[in-house]
Amino acid sequence: MPGNSERRGKRVVSKKGAAKGTGGKNRQSLAGRGRTLPADERPWHKGYSGDEELPQKTARKQSNELRAAAAQGRAPKIGQPGTKRTAGKGPFSAKKAGPAGSRSTPRVSPGRKSTQPKDGPELLVGRNPVVEALRTHVPATALYVAIGLDMDERVKESVRTAAERGIAILEITRAELDRMTGGVLHQGLGLQVPPYAYEPFEDLLAAAKEHTAPLLIALDGITDPRNLGAIIRSAAAFGAQGVFLTERRSAAITATAWRTSAGAAARVKVSQVTNLTRSLKACQDEGFIVVGLDADGATSLYDLEAAVGPLVVVVGSEGRGLSRLVGQTCDLRVGIPMISEVESLNASVAAAVTLAEVNRRRTR
Repeated sequence: MPGNSERRGKRVVSKKGAAKGTGGKNRQSLAGRGRTLPADERPWHKGYSGDEELPQKTARKQSNELRAAAAQGRAPKIGQPGTKRTAGKGPFSAKKAGPAGSRSTPRVSPGRKSTQPKDGPELLVGRNPVVEALRTHVPATALYVAIGLDMDERVKESVRTAAERGIAILEITRAELDRMTGGVLHQGLGLQVPPYAYEPFEDLLAAAKEHTAPLLIALDGITDPRNLGAIIRSAAAFGAQGVFLTERRSAAITATAWRTSAGAAARVKVSQVTNLTRSLKACQDEGFIVVGLDADGATSLYDLEAAVGPLVVVVGSEGRGLSRLVGQTCDLRVGIPMISEVESLNASVAAAVTLAEVNRRRTR
C-alpha cells in the first residue's frame, strides 16, 4: 500500500551521493604560499618565540598558560619571545632580514630579558629576592608591581621601602611582567637593578681575615647561574665571608642567580678574578688552607681537621670537576662519603654539605 513504511521488502536507498574528492585542488591552492610555520614562529600562538612584538592576544594566552601551569605544578608550555629570529622566514614576518653575515638573535637563559644589553639593568623577580635586596640597600631604579597583586607583608614592605628610598613604583599588567621576565615565575613583583657590583678580590680577602676563622668559597668553572645562586645561598647560611670566581667560563650574577640565592647575593660579597690559581696561592700566602672537593679525594670530609682554621673551599664545575692546575694547587682533596652507587653530587649540593660540616665542626 502506497505510503505504508511497514511493508515488507521495503528498499531503502541513501539520498547521499557518491563521495567526491577535490582532485588535489586544496593542495594546489597552497602552492606559492611558503612553508607552514611552526608554533614558535606564529605570533598568534602561545609558543611564539620570535623577535617581533608580542600581540596582546598571544600575551593573554601565555598568561593563562602560566597560571594553569602554576596551579597544576608543571612547567609552562609557552615560548620565549626574542629567542628565535623570524625575520624574513615567513609570510607574517614584518621585519627585513639583516645584512649578509649578520648574527641572529642569540638564545638566552630563562629569567634573562632577551632585549637587554650585556651591561644593562637586570630585573630581579620574586618576593623574597626583591625584599632582601631592598633591605640591604641594593641600588635599584624601579619596582614593578602586578595589577591586582595580593598584598602580603613582603609586598607591603617592598613598596614601602621603595617609596622611602625614592625608587619609582610602576604598576603593570601580569602579561607585561611575564614578557619582561621571559616567562619566569615572578610572583607579581620585579625590581630593576643595575649590573652587579663585584667586590675587588683584595678587599674580599682583607675583610675575611678580620674574622677569627675566615671561610671563603672559590668556584672553578661553575657555569649554571642556578648553581651559583644556590652556592651563594649556602655561603650565607653557614657563615662564609665571600665567594670568588673567574671572569671567563663562569656564570655571572644575573637575575637567575639573584632569584636562586633568595636574596643572599645581597649579603655575601662576590669577587671576579682573572686567574683562579693565582688567587688561591694568594690565599695560601695569607695562611688559608685550600681544600678542593673531589669525588675521589683522599681525605674524607668527616676527617677534615683543617675545617676549624682559615679555609678556602674550592667547588669544581658541574661536569669535569676541578681543573688540573686548580687541583694541583689545593692543599687537600676532600671527598664526601656516600652509601649509594651515585657517582657524585650536584655542585651546589656538594658545597652545601661541605659548608654544613665545616660549620658543625666550628660550633661543636
